[in-house]
Amino acid sequence: MNEQNVPNADPLDPAQVLDILRGEIPELTPELRKAAAYVLENPNEVGVSSVREIADAAGVKPNTIVRMARSVGFEGYDDFREPFREEIRQGRASFPDRARWLQSLSKGDKLGGLYADMVVSAIRNIEETFAGIDADRLKAAAEAIWASRQTFTLGVGVNHSNASNFTYLAGTGMVQFHAIPRPGSTASDDLAWADERDVLIAITCKPYRTEVVEAVRIAREQGVTVIGISDSPASPIILGSQHGFVISVDTPQFFPSSVSTIALLETLLSFVIASASPQVVQRVETFHRRRHELGIYLDNPET
Repeated sequence: MNEQNVPNADPLDPAQVLDILRGEIPELTPELRKAAAYVLENPNEVGVSSVREIADAAGVKPNTIVRMARSVGFEGYDDFREPFREEIRQGRASFPDRARWLQSLSKGDKLGGLYADMVVSAIRNIEETFAGIDADRLKAAAEAIWASRQTFTLGVGVNHSNASNFTYLAGTGMVQFHAIPRPGSTASDDLAWADERDVLIAITCKPYRTEVVEAVRIAREQGVTVIGISDSPASPIILGSQHGFVISVDTPQFFPSSVSTIALLETLLSFVIASASPQVVQRVETFHRRRHELGIYLDNPET
């Protein structure tokens, strides 16, 4: 074995592991070459498969996979697989691969580790999001919302729920907030009569939804003030927007995390209320008092 291949203090990424393995193929036995060829052709399988599963798929024995891993400087298959698993944890793998990785954790009784990873990623996402946003930028966006004739909040998929939640909360004290697309409509149609007096809050993360990107383009052409919320400063809904906010959405699971999106929207709404007139606070109080009067809230629950 080439001693240069032994992993050092700097962790390798999957591409580096595959490059090392590719370079070692001429020196391997036929069975090891068979195992290595399968891994090189199916690298996405490594992070989500046990040694037995990868061996069965490659048509070799499990100990052949272990020897292949050792041939490139790893102590065994688990060490060899770790860079591929880390790629998934950091959200750089495709959705299907990450979903299968989650299932592989439950097979190995590693849900405790998943729990810890989820907690850490949720906290980190919020910290990283707010570390890149200052109060003045939020205040400017909030003032634009408060000064607008109408505010449209656009999200599709999971972000439609996030947009609807923001609109629902805003509606307890303010009017003319709209979550789009409305049922049976399209976002571009919902924005048909929007102009420079209005604000559009748009939300999308990789892979960016085409209908959101298109609606933002149309809104800009119509003079609408755009507040973009996305996971990259290069996102098409942030570039060219008057107010852009980058959120961190990394997660061990296979969908982008909504934790920082919700936290940012809640904070933005709190800034809107702080920028608003005292009448808004009175309206919120009246809204909830009415709910009590209508029996919507259970005032005296039996214990």
